[in-house]
Amino acid sequence: MLVHPWDAGLDEAEWQTWIADGHDFGQLSVNGLPGHPPMVVPTHFTRDGNHLLVHLAKPNPAWQAIEDDPNVVFTVIGDYAFIPGPWRAKPGNPPTDGVPTSYYAAVQFTCRAEIVDDPEAKAELLRRQLAHFQPDGDHAPVAVDKPPYGRMLSGIRGLRLDVTDVRAKFKYDDHRPVEHRSTVAQRLTERGQGLDVPTARQQLRRLDHIGPWQS
Repeated sequence: MLVHPWDAGLDEAEWQTWIADGHDFGQLSVNGLPGHPPMVVPTHFTRDGNHLLVHLAKPNPAWQAIEDDPNVVFTVIGDYAFIPGPWRAKPGNPPTDGVPTSYYAAVQFTCRAEIVDDPEAKAELLRRQLAHFQPDGDHAPVAVDKPPYGRMLSGIRGLRLDVTDVRAKFKYDDHRPVEHRSTVAQRLTERGQGLDVPTARQQLRRLDHIGPWQS
């Protein structure tokens, strides 16, 4: 993932806060077996310190690839929007001279995967995930000897992803003038399609922290 200086995270706290703010669904990318392309698996995840916790169905074809090579990448993308060319035209130039772009936030975790097959260890992984996704505890106990989870544990495998590197990107035209960024954020809010509003929110948040870009 290319990260220009103006797209880089401000610090580790920025991407950590962004992930914690409901960005808990991503894509697990694993190296393909010889003669086959890489595989990408969309899934929810839970962050547990320096690890990501994932579980997948046992028939998932990704398992063989992970066993062959446990080096994987997990990518989370959000707060994205298409920015039309006229919005980015420089002052005094025809609107049609503006070049369109995409705004988005992305965090890529490089990891080494550890497969979790022990029933009690899988149950504990699910408990941690449910503590994140259903913090009210409105679910049956996850126990290896009790329904409904006990009989289902044999149908899944867990993944504990040890994070070895993190690359964060917040692509919101931070190298452009303050007036330009403010205007685009306003236009995104007015358009209000898809993720326009959260995209505008990210752009304004970055604008408040960075102000005029200085290389």
